[in-house]
Amino acid sequence: MDYLKEYYESRDEDSRLLSKHGQIEYITTMKYIRECADKTKAKRVLEIGAGTGRYSIALAKDGFDVTAVELIEHNLEILRQNAKGVRLDAFQGDALDLSRFSDNTFDMTLVLGPMYHLYSFEDKKKALSEAVRVTKKGGHILVAYCMNEPTVIQFAFRRGNLDYVFKKGLLTPDWHCKSEPEQVFELVRTEDIARLDDTADVTRVKLIATDGAAHYLSELIDGMDDKTYRKWLEYHIAVCERQDLIGASNHTLDILIKN
Repeated sequence: MDYLKEYYESRDEDSRLLSKHGQIEYITTMKYIRECADKTKAKRVLEIGAGTGRYSIALAKDGFDVTAVELIEHNLEILRQNAKGVRLDAFQGDALDLSRFSDNTFDMTLVLGPMYHLYSFEDKKKALSEAVRVTKKGGHILVAYCMNEPTVIQFAFRRGNLDYVFKKGLLTPDWHCKSEPEQVFELVRTEDIARLDDTADVTRVKLIATDGAAHYLSELIDGMDDKTYRKWLEYHIAVCERQDLIGASNHTLDILIKN
């Protein structure tokens, strides 16, 4: 069974980033994308695993020369529908094989989804290697991850799935989630990201908590009035680079430069 295809065909992926708590990840990621682009005067951007195009379309509207690559045909169809009237190239493709693109082609490469669904270290290493290869020297590679601890806390404990995860053998003795395609998402810790970075010719700039406590407090945040929500965003942006908070965020963004 193709669990990934089934997962995305059964969900409205666009809606994930539209709630108040969901927008925090998007707002934070876009802030750092734009900061990186400003620093290197980036023009040509590749997004690998572009989903339904939320980031790619926004960047194309901002004037970037965007190429989007997406594995799931269902997502790609929605991306193309959403991108009507927007100048953007979109292809079906796999993060593990970017052979359609030459070395040192893009000013910036975004890997905002693939690492969620790659279950072996070797596959993650290959995806990072391909992203680095097609990026120009001195260009940024931004890689998103789903983190381990929020899943243990929210799925195993808060949602009452503790017996299920132990019965399925989904946790190691030190409480690291063990993911298979059936679970769809791969969960990592900060040391896993660092180990992966060590395999590539890159330098880390920052590791960001892109949504911080947003998912823990989703109902509270979604119910905030606009003034309070703006203050929450201010707070989140002020603390999202604090390394003592990174592992507790549902999503992180690893910002790298190609050496």
